[in-house]
Amino acid sequence: MKEINTKNKNQSEDAPAADADNLKKDTGISAEEQAQSELSQTALGRHILKFVEYCVVDRGHSELTRRNYLHYLRRLHGFALAHHITDAKGIGQELVHDWRLDLSKSKLSKTTVNYHVIALRSFLKYLAKHDVATMAPEKIELADQPEREIHFLEADELNRLLDVYGKKNDMADLRNRAILEMLFSTGLRVSELAGLKKSEVNLERGEFSVGGKGGKRRLVFLSSSARSWLGQYLKRRKDKTDWLFVGQGKGKKKIQELRIKIHESEKKNNSVSENTPPQNSKPKPPVDAPLTPRQIERVVHRAAKLAGIVKKVTPHILRHSFATDLLSNGADIRAVQTMLGHANITTTQIYTHVTDQRLKEIHQKYHDTKNRSNTAPANPQPANPPARTL
Repeated sequence: MKEINTKNKNQSEDAPAADADNLKKDTGISAEEQAQSELSQTALGRHILKFVEYCVVDRGHSELTRRNYLHYLRRLHGFALAHHITDAKGIGQELVHDWRLDLSKSKLSKTTVNYHVIALRSFLKYLAKHDVATMAPEKIELADQPEREIHFLEADELNRLLDVYGKKNDMADLRNRAILEMLFSTGLRVSELAGLKKSEVNLERGEFSVGGKGGKRRLVFLSSSARSWLGQYLKRRKDKTDWLFVGQGKGKKKIQELRIKIHESEKKNNSVSENTPPQNSKPKPPVDAPLTPRQIERVVHRAAKLAGIVKKVTPHILRHSFATDLLSNGADIRAVQTMLGHANITTTQIYTHVTDQRLKEIHQKYHDTKNRSNTAPANPQPANPPARTL
């Protein structure tokens, strides 16, 4: 089986070293199965497998968190094996330092290296809790990172983006407009929006609860515009699925055409009988599936392109725009924290750097303008200092 190459300089920061789909085609096993097989060979690997299971079962972390932790710690395991370390007792400051150095040399960003370190610290805390001898997690520090830069849309850009859809009045157009309105109105993460069901959204009240990171639920609210567009879209829907946003007919037609082509190819290779009808050859609507996060991202990207917006626009940019708009208009930062689903207030405070600058501009533009315009001299001179007395 193919080993993880921690020195692969062309490796993507966010993706595992081996592409899961290609791996399954080449070897017949999935990346998950390969990881399970590799890690089960050593005591350290078995601890890692138990830890990622603990993250989901005992801590309530999401499946995505489990996969990420497995990916990061599998890299650690591969590096430890290369240094002949097969047990948790072998994890020490020297190994961790060399591993971080190796990750940095593979052109991963500081942020991504820190993700690996966070996973390691969580793993070490788990080992300590279960009385497994290893390095103390508090001995590991995260690297300092540059202050996170927040990108958001200005009011005119946002209006242009929203107005791209909603003019044709067909299903895809209504759906895409509803998606954009929902993202800006609620500040939802793209994965949260993709997982919504019609039965969960209360259009009449204009509010609903959503499960965020770690399964924590929060209340979000729909603007009148979002309620209107979502209502129009749902009213036109004829399918019986409960998913809030689903694909449209073009995709289904392509799938049907592909099935027929596959059948024709199999007939030529005599792998099926001439008398066997092609699978689903008669048009039969498949069960409607929800839009994936990637498909929703494409909707936003296309809208930005059609609106003539040069900067990169993603669903998360709309989430930033949602938070910035609230804070700029005087919303309490604790309230914004709750609406965004941030566990820590420091995560929400990244937006204050943007809003503080806006408040300064508002102060300079509007504060005491009447008195300043009437009394401020054209060329102010410094006042004469008082005479000194000995």
